[in-house]
Amino acid sequence: MFEVVIGLEVHAQLNTKTKLFCSCSTRFGDAPNTNVCPACLALPGALPVLNKEVVKKSINFGTAVNATVNEVSTFDRKNYFYPDLPKGYQISQLYKPIVENGEIFIDFEDGSKKRIGITRAHLEEDAGKNIHEDDRSLVDLNRAGTPLLEIVSEPDLRSSDEAVLYLKKLHAILRYIDISDANMQEGSFRCDANVSIRPKNDPKLYTRVEIKNLNSFRFIQRAIDYEVKRQAEAWEDGVYDKEVVQETRLYDIQAGITRSMRGKEDSADYRYFPDPDLLPLVIPKEMMDEGRVIPELPDEKKSRFVKDFGIKEYDATVITSSVELASFFEKMLSLGADPKLSVSWLTVELLGRFSHGVSIENSPISAKTLTNLVKRIEDGTISNKAGKDVLDELMASGGEVDEAIEKLGLKQVSDDGAILSLIEEVLSKNNDKVEEYRSGKDKLFGFFVGQVMKASKGSANPAKVNELLKQKLDN
Repeated sequence: MFEVVIGLEVHAQLNTKTKLFCSCSTRFGDAPNTNVCPACLALPGALPVLNKEVVKKSINFGTAVNATVNEVSTFDRKNYFYPDLPKGYQISQLYKPIVENGEIFIDFEDGSKKRIGITRAHLEEDAGKNIHEDDRSLVDLNRAGTPLLEIVSEPDLRSSDEAVLYLKKLHAILRYIDISDANMQEGSFRCDANVSIRPKNDPKLYTRVEIKNLNSFRFIQRAIDYEVKRQAEAWEDGVYDKEVVQETRLYDIQAGITRSMRGKEDSADYRYFPDPDLLPLVIPKEMMDEGRVIPELPDEKKSRFVKDFGIKEYDATVITSSVELASFFEKMLSLGADPKLSVSWLTVELLGRFSHGVSIENSPISAKTLTNLVKRIEDGTISNKAGKDVLDELMASGGEVDEAIEKLGLKQVSDDGAILSLIEEVLSKNNDKVEEYRSGKDKLFGFFVGQVMKASKGSANPAKVNELLKQKLDN
């Protein structure tokens, strides 16, 4: 009945060493109010000086999303009062942003894609942080002046699933081109979601609600789903115009609902005007050319993996979903691991064993160790099943692959003589079934294989068992 319309605004903190308009450190976790100076404290007479590294990183981003990078852009003052905003205004870019008209393609499990437009990406300075304790509030201004790139999507997203796919792809791009650590826990990647609904096939855009400062993919999805449900129920109950108003809402994690925070301001409410302390930003050709050079992007890497290594497109999508995962995979290949075996052991076996808080970045198993395990399966030292037991042992106790194989007694028997002895023993105990097999009951072959593997307690090389058993029965 309803179509969901979602637009996202992402604040990505650029990973420069210093702030947007001064030389104060952007280091996270320092003592409160230690990374401050007259400029970011807005003391009288202090003037902003633009950090050229943020310009280069903005060009990197515009290139990565196939956008227009404006040779000339301007800075504006966004006026509002809040305790953690010492100037009483925020320096931003309203009228002429540095990046416009880009795009990101999201990937679905069935292999299809969808284009999501990026309206603009503009530079702005972050505010500080309010800390509420008991009956008082404290202000830490270390973040004040930290460089942000605000990335605004077109309202092209139609579900919370699409929103999360878009955010994950955007997150990956920022990490691939190394312009932001995009750490959601530290606030380096924050999202505001603008959500509205409309009857299907109705082109009109109805009242949108902004859900502010979402900092995990899971909570973003839950907040959007709740807000869509709230708006749809209001429409069906005939109270849409009363209950759905243009406002900013917060997501209550414990209750799983959105709550009204304040009325949503329009740009006129912020009384924007050009910042008189900053000249227009004019990007020299040399800087533009330098910023256009970026590393291989996720979609490019995915296509290369499919073409060069013959892996499935879905698997390539998973592997390239983060730069760390792709680097881990490429390290395995450089060490001589088989590409298709590596895909399975990386994406299914290793990632499947990660508990909460463990990721590929802090994996207890290195690319070298997983490569050695894959090689031992490939050369027949251990079976695929035994490999899982070895990986469990390595996850629990660490150590080397060969040591774990010996410790667990999982080394496969590949000696022809030892396996032939087991085969002779099995066949002599099952003369009747041997005769049945030789008279045409081919399906009994699996029975004999199973008996030999049982007699070896799973240590016999299955490929060798099949080969030697076939020779023995057919003679």
